[in-house]
Amino acid sequence: MINTHDILETISMIQDENLDIRTVTMGISLIDCIDSDVDRACEKIYQKITTTAKDLVPVANEIEKTYGIPIINKRISVTPIALLAAACPGENPVKFALTLEKAAQKIGVNFIGGYSALVQKGFSHGDLELIRSIPEALAATEHLCASVNIGSTKAGLNMDAIALMGGVIRECAEKTADRSCIAAAKLVVFCNAPEDNPFMAGAFHGVGEADAVINVGVSGPGVVRAALAKLPKDASITEVADLIKRTAFKITRMGQLVAQEASRRLNIPFGIVDLSLAPTPAVGDSVAHILEEMGLEECGACGTTACLALLNDAVKKGGVMASSHVGGLSGAFIPVTEDAGMIAAAKSSALTIEKLEAMTAVCSVGLDMINIPGDTSQEVISAIIADEAAIGMVNSKTTAVRLIPAIGKKVGEELSFGGLLGGGPVMAVNTRSPEIFIHRGGRLPAPLQSLKN
Repeated sequence: MINTHDILETISMIQDENLDIRTVTMGISLIDCIDSDVDRACEKIYQKITTTAKDLVPVANEIEKTYGIPIINKRISVTPIALLAAACPGENPVKFALTLEKAAQKIGVNFIGGYSALVQKGFSHGDLELIRSIPEALAATEHLCASVNIGSTKAGLNMDAIALMGGVIRECAEKTADRSCIAAAKLVVFCNAPEDNPFMAGAFHGVGEADAVINVGVSGPGVVRAALAKLPKDASITEVADLIKRTAFKITRMGQLVAQEASRRLNIPFGIVDLSLAPTPAVGDSVAHILEEMGLEECGACGTTACLALLNDAVKKGGVMASSHVGGLSGAFIPVTEDAGMIAAAKSSALTIEKLEAMTAVCSVGLDMINIPGDTSQEVISAIIADEAAIGMVNSKTTAVRLIPAIGKKVGEELSFGGLLGGGPVMAVNTRSPEIFIHRGGRLPAPLQSLKN
């Protein structure tokens, strides 16, 4: 039976508490587009994407109207382009980037991800060429996103790749310094990257995936915060966890409905629902405010990591019961510039990069959308990546780094991107030099956990 109370509650969640489907992402395999002639490969890529995804945006819009559920982003992820670049030695991989941009504009999606390389255990020729081309590719495109996986629990950390990525991130910022360093905001460096993640900038279509799939990312931090606001201040932690689980179940059921309906209408298999609570700069749509509703004066206070651990666990426990297939990152995002509460906490200095690093040990992602001083050296950036990747490697979880060197700006100044990417203060970074460590190169060995099988 349809419960009238549940219907009214869901309407209230959508109208008043920022409940939405953050993204419907179509993953498309480009393996059959590999060609030694880069121009032929690009033509195949364009044709496959524009044919397979031609109805993605219209169908998502129809579902939005039919069910009254906001679908904020329509996106595409593709096979890591480094695999295709390897078949075209000597060619500039930016040709692939421009083709993906052209296809994204034709389809009308918000972002296209997959300008990616997986180098956790070493480089192929295509990997190196693609990584070195990332700054040019992201500067020349609007919708393209890039990612590089530099480590895993099984393989350890590729320290040569980590050293390289510090310079790539700086170059991305420098090439788009006149556009708020936006290229760096479209690049993420992973450890243990998932192959079915629907969220940008890290989405790519893994080689183990079907030819095409529909993945959905749900989002409802405002709903969770509103539910907690109704609890008495003396409610126990057990009651807090149970309420979050019940709320996550309701949010995820909506995501499952949209995923199945999109799959049916597009005649493309349903992949996963990603349970992640993805915030926005909008007031009332903040993960930080959830943590504060649990009883913290401000996000970043002592106890923040414990509250985030509770939130992440409860979201997963509630969500996994609501969907037949859960995947991606699934938990709580803590992107500083995209979360109104995080922005406020960073401005007041309650939240530091060191505290954020501690928080990433218990949440889904990592150091995400953090503005750092424009004169931060590439070795310091690489060392931040190494620290964050080590947390992911040792704990058998996904961690990532998305840093934006704010060229020409210092600590406390503002850098704004607009839209979902938001904006925020430039945060202080420990500038003691890790240069000798970073330039040693080689591979940081995998932990003992890698020998589980």
